[in-house]
Amino acid sequence: MPELPEVEALARHLRDVAAGRAVTRVDVASMSVLKTADPPHTALAGRTVTGADRHGKYLDLDCDGLHLVVHLARAGWLRWSDALPPAPPKPGRGPIALRVHLGGPGFDLTEAGTQKRLAAWIVRDPAEVPGIARLGSDALGITEEEFAAVLAGRSERVKTVLTDQSRLAGVGNAYSDEVLHRAKLSPFATAGKLGEDGVRRLHAALREVLEDAVDRSRDAPRLKAEKRSGLRVHGRTGLPCPVCGDLVREVSFADRSLQYCPTCQTGGKRLADRRMSRLLK
Repeated sequence: MPELPEVEALARHLRDVAAGRAVTRVDVASMSVLKTADPPHTALAGRTVTGADRHGKYLDLDCDGLHLVVHLARAGWLRWSDALPPAPPKPGRGPIALRVHLGGPGFDLTEAGTQKRLAAWIVRDPAEVPGIARLGSDALGITEEEFAAVLAGRSERVKTVLTDQSRLAGVGNAYSDEVLHRAKLSPFATAGKLGEDGVRRLHAALREVLEDAVDRSRDAPRLKAEKRSGLRVHGRTGLPCPVCGDLVREVSFADRSLQYCPTCQTGGKRLADRRMSRLLK
């Protein structure tokens, strides 16, 4: 799933290549992708792209006061082209959900797989998007004091709080694994019981991991490769930890998994994985 660094890089890329161009047409290949009907998607035509921004994991294209807001979900992506084909994509066929023409160049919003969760809104104010209205503090700008307040009194696992967009906006499954590994904290640690040192280390790791990822994500066409190259534990189950050499372990859930290093994060203890335990019985 694209998270804060990738969405930030896409916003920067659109500011570089799309700003100042006029929207000539919007093709909707999947009607389910649009979550708003007023204003209609045709209202974007003739408007000039005046900026691009990010709200947590939401991408926001400002078209002279009318906003195309996108959440890429787990398998969505934005593909820029210097020369889009003039014919509209065929509805219901292929990965393209929506195409934005900018007078020759433009971009496609695509989604792989069968679970279609990519979503787009056309609004006058990004705050009209329910998910944006509920966002907590942005993970890239939150201070240590604000971060401590987010964690204070929470009985959930720290991994859960880090990925709760209403408390901390922008961090998902992958970067939460990386942040916890950098901070040398167990993903199962109780958020409200980290203590001052734990909060300090976690906040520092949050800033370091995200800032490094944003810095490495400047080449938009290579975003996915850059993300994978910078991960130490996420998606690396069974491989050696680059810090200590121990094998990276996994805990599986119904629709996702987390990865961690026992030596770096849990004092050598392997965390309980109920799904794997049932399979091994």
